[in-house]
Amino acid sequence: QVKLVESGGESVQAGGSLKLSCVATGRTYCTYDRFWYRQAPGKDREFVSGFRSEEGITYSDSVKGRFTMSQDTAKNTVDLQMLGLKPEDTGMYYCTIRVAVSTPSGDCKWGDQYWGQGTQVTVSS
Repeated sequence: QVKLVESGGESVQAGGSLKLSCVATGRTYCTYDRFWYRQAPGKDREFVSGFRSEEGITYSDSVKGRFTMSQDTAKNTVDLQMLGLKPEDTGMYYCTIRVAVSTPSGDCKWGDQYWGQGTQVTVSS
């Protein structure tokens, strides 16, 4: 089991900035992918940014150039620096991790995906 806790969500004016953080605790794993998703009221949850062990960090087109994802592996945290916020960035932001665990034969096998409870970002015009 992996527990994720997000923080940093606030209400800001358009053009402002925020930094979200997500800390992971719990079981150990041999590799992982980590993502940020968001969900606006009445809309589906959408991908924002992600770190994939085999391809690095990627961003959705809607945030590319404004958001920066980073991670501190020693602290098991991922951050999302958000600049130039727009009202359409409003939503609940979720951190998620997909982990791979070691098998008795020594392989690293992909397993479960875990989600945090979310942190609310509200951008007013």
